[in-house]
Amino acid sequence: MSLNSDLLAELAALKEAGTYKRLNHIESPQGPRVRMEGRGEVIVLSSNNYLGLANEPAVVDAGIEALRRYGAGTASVRFICGTFTVHRELEAAIARFVGTEASMSYVSAWNANEALTPTIAREGDFVISDALNHASIIDSVRLAKAMTKCTTAVYKHADMDDLREKLRANRSAPRKIIWTDGVFSMEGAIAKLPDILQIAREEDAIVVMDDSHATGVLGATGRGTAEHFGVLGEVDIITSTLGKALGGAAGGFIAGSAALCDIMTQRSRPQLFSNALPPTVAASALAAVQFTEAHPERVTRLRENANYFRQAIQDAGFKPLPGETPIVPIIVGETALAIRMSDLLLERGVFVTGFGFPVVPKGEARVRCQVSAAHTRDDLDAVVAAFKDAGKVAGLL
Repeated sequence: MSLNSDLLAELAALKEAGTYKRLNHIESPQGPRVRMEGRGEVIVLSSNNYLGLANEPAVVDAGIEALRRYGAGTASVRFICGTFTVHRELEAAIARFVGTEASMSYVSAWNANEALTPTIAREGDFVISDALNHASIIDSVRLAKAMTKCTTAVYKHADMDDLREKLRANRSAPRKIIWTDGVFSMEGAIAKLPDILQIAREEDAIVVMDDSHATGVLGATGRGTAEHFGVLGEVDIITSTLGKALGGAAGGFIAGSAALCDIMTQRSRPQLFSNALPPTVAASALAAVQFTEAHPERVTRLRENANYFRQAIQDAGFKPLPGETPIVPIIVGETALAIRMSDLLLERGVFVTGFGFPVVPKGEARVRCQVSAAHTRDDLDAVVAAFKDAGKVAGLL
């Protein structure tokens, strides 16, 4: 058979199993409600637009002004054709916001994670990663192992005894690196950061945290998992995204010491061989950071909305995974049922995505709800009503 025939057969099998993913086309800016092609206005509960900044006028206007000032793109990599001043301003603002000495921007958080481990790990080093870490961390660790011949391991999710035991078994490694998400995106769970930091001190290890679902979300002022636990400035390296709470456009970053960021400039392949973040996106991200700093009440509203929705969906008869974040996953079991529930909700004017294997383990498929500060209580009440109706049709209630 030809490649195309094989692919068509694979797609047909996905459709037959009810696990085929269909793209929905949006005709308006991302927000608590959007216009969807063929469906009209729907309430969005599947976006990472946690602070509602994707269409915030100050954020949009900053990008438009940067487009006029700097043009559409960078046209090459930074060390070859120069670095725009907006990148320097953005990186200074990010470092101030997350509590580090410096930061370095990338075209995506995936790109930043992919860059980090192969750059700082060396032969003989030991890299250990939480079992539920994001795919970009997993790929970064695998790439580092292939490129540098470092030793790698996975510790059971949030199991501090397993982490400690595996670190102690590799005490002779010259450099030990612990990788964790700050917020685990499919669970909505928060890493046990104080415990991880204590173990790292005991075992002379470096802590690297991907805070993509916590930046702009956790902490009194949105500075992330470290602020949430009162340990701002104590995490060795933070990676995160500019494409979720901070404006929702694109981009990611690595934040840490000035020396680390300089080494990333010198050696990380995504910096050396890929164009920089478009200036218009960098300017919007900078405006989003500044807006978040100036409006901590937006973070408070997000937390209040998340608590309200979590309680309301429980009162409706569903059992979301417990948590403190705006990620509210409702486990339904099989992938086909998660996708069916998503389809039923969309028919009722609610856009929320069902996730199944291989994104989550088999038998743990879920509808993942993500609450925004921009949602009104009327929005959230309408979502709960749609869930109750769809849940009855699907046999969940």
